[in-house]
Amino acid sequence: MIVGLTGGIGSGKSLVASRFVNHKITIVNADILARDVVAKGSPALAEISLHFGQDILDAESNLNRRKLRDIIFNSPAEKHWLEALLHPLINAEIRRQLKASTSDYTILESPLLLETEQYKLVDRILVVDASEHIQIERASQRDNSDPQHIKQIMATQLNRQERCARAHDIIQNHGSIDELYQQVDKLHQLYLEITQTQHTDN
Repeated sequence: MIVGLTGGIGSGKSLVASRFVNHKITIVNADILARDVVAKGSPALAEISLHFGQDILDAESNLNRRKLRDIIFNSPAEKHWLEALLHPLINAEIRRQLKASTSDYTILESPLLLETEQYKLVDRILVVDASEHIQIERASQRDNSDPQHIKQIMATQLNRQERCARAHDIIQNHGSIDELYQQVDKLHQLYLEITQTQHTDN
């Protein structure tokens, strides 16, 4: 069974994922894979620098993420071009890693699970939910970002109501870390029960 783990920026996905890792569950992280496909020397990075020009790279020939983010934030056409290039590459790598997983079930952690076709790769959707006020506070502290910038990112993601409406399971992250971990532990037991039932049925 593959569980898609998602939530808005600053909702606490990484904390939830780290707790599942404690239970020996494999996490496939779409964000890390998205960075890997545009790593220095990759074919995708070569195409990006050809399309946007050499100044999209920093002094070490790595992708200047902030510059790219600013471009696609202000141009839907460029955003579409970039997604058409990267999404198939990211999805192919996600599929490969999901297939290679040997844990009882596998988690696909992705901030854009429901905004892209990635939700089609999972059997169940787990949303980490936090109020927008908490999201802005956490994300701006973590990234040392301007709250206005965080709000812009949130505007590109599904809103809380839509995200929660599509979830099979919801973790509320409005309290302490202990409360968060208790919810993860409970879901871990549920997921084990579901996978054991599936094995018995087969």
